[in-house]
Parts: sequence; structure tokens; C-alpha cells
Amino acid sequence: MNGKTILITGCSSGIGYDAARSLRARGWRVFASCRKQEDCARLAAEGFAAPRIDYADEASITQGVAEVLDATGGRIDALFNNGAYACPGLVEDLPRGALREIFETNVFGWHDLTRQVIPAMRAQGQGRIVQNSSVLGLVALGWRGAYVSTKFAIEGLTDTLRIEMRGTGIEVSLIEPGPVTTRIRENARAPFERWIDWENAARTDEYRTRLRPRLYGEYSRDRFELPPSAVTKRLIHALESPRPKARYYVTTPTYLMGTLRRVLPTRALDWLVAKG
Repeated sequence: MNGKTILITGCSSGIGYDAARSLRARGWRVFASCRKQEDCARLAAEGFAAPRIDYADEASITQGVAEVLDATGGRIDALFNNGAYACPGLVEDLPRGALREIFETNVFGWHDLTRQVIPAMRAQGQGRIVQNSSVLGLVALGWRGAYVSTKFAIEGLTDTLRIEMRGTGIEVSLIEPGPVTTRIRENARAPFERWIDWENAARTDEYRTRLRPRLYGEYSRDRFELPPSAVTKRLIHALESPRPKARYYVTTPTYLMGTLRRVLPTRALDWLVAKG
């Protein structure tokens, strides 16, 4: 790839880490960012340039972009927005602060970072922006309202940006994975404990019998779960194809839900997803 440069967020594990390693092996100059400094240090020990970017920290976004542009002489060929987290719970139990906090990371931080790399891409006449969305940006599922709402927001912002970037040389794509092996469940425990007062909720028994066993129980693979490399495969096409797609589905559930959303009445789709 002649040393093309990409900035990837959320590289401490899972999808971001796999993408960073795979793209470096393909000749990309990878800036593998993480939220925590200790994770950045670990990646630096592996030979990556690893700026610290915490989507909830505006100063870290500005500093991280500055570090990339300083290192490359002002060039950045691609951005992969990937870092995000979930806050499980019923919508009726989500306090305002929980939504404010998750939007800061999953939406506003992505938007801020994207805006800050676009000027460099405009100056060089080309660029690729890839957003790691979710099947939950296409179809809502119960107990996931906070995460679903952020992914629906990212879908809307990205679709609009793609339209607005026509003719600029900047290509914009969405990747929409279903179940992929990551640490999202483990990372969701702290937000759940911080924000959801489940013991005093109207549906306490359902939290006890449905959500908490899944959130804290022994890990078991979902039926259609794929490794992070399945996402990286689509990312590579979005970055390297002369004609990248607007959307990349990953995993059988995404293909299925994408189809059902188009063909079923809303009430019928609601019934289906509620049945699990």
C-alpha cells in the first residue's frame, strides 16, 4: 500500500486490535489508538504508533490527531472509527446521565474525530472514512436501547456525510457486524452497575433471570458469532477497493435483519425480534 496511513480507534482488543495488526501486515502505516494510556504503551511495545484517544475527552482527540499529522507531514489516508461501549438495561430505566455519557463516546467523539481529519483529507484530495456500526444500527433489540440509539445516530450521520462528500475524493463507508468475538459484554458491566438501579426497577425479576445471567454468566459463543478478522476483511475492501461499498454486512444475523427490515411490516419485525 506504499505506506498509506490509517488511524484506528479502540485498538486495545477485539476488532480494533485485529484491524491494526492485519493492516500493518499489508503495508499500511497504522496509528493504533486506545482510550487508556497503559494499552497505548502495550501497543507501542509491539511497534505501533499508539496515540491516546478517548472519545469522551475532547483534548485527547485533538492531541491524537495532531500527533498523527505531525508524524506524517500532514497526511492521513484513512480513519476507522471503532471504539464504543454498551450500557445494557431497559429504556425505562436509563437515566439521562447514562444516555449523555454513552453518546459522548459512541457518537459525539466519533463525530469530533471525523471532523478533525477531514481537512487533511481535503488537502490531499482523497481519503477513506469507515465507521464500525452494528446490526443494531439497522434493527432494535430489547435491553440494548442506549447502544441501539447511538448506532442509529451513527448510521444517520454517516449516510449524510457520504452524500455530502460526493465529488471530494473522500469515500465514506459503514460496517455493520452482528455477533463478533470482543470484550463488549465484559466492558458493559461497569456502565450497567453505574447507571441501572435494577433492584428497584419495575421489572426486577427480568433483570435477575434474563439480563444478569447473560451479562455476568460464563461466556458462551452466539450461534453465528465470527472472529474480529471477519470485520477486518470488510474493512480492507472499504479501504483498498477503487469503489468501496456504502455498507458492509458482517455475520448471518446482519444479512437476515437487513432483509427483514425491508420486507416485513414494523409490527411483524417487532414480534420477531421480541421472540428472540
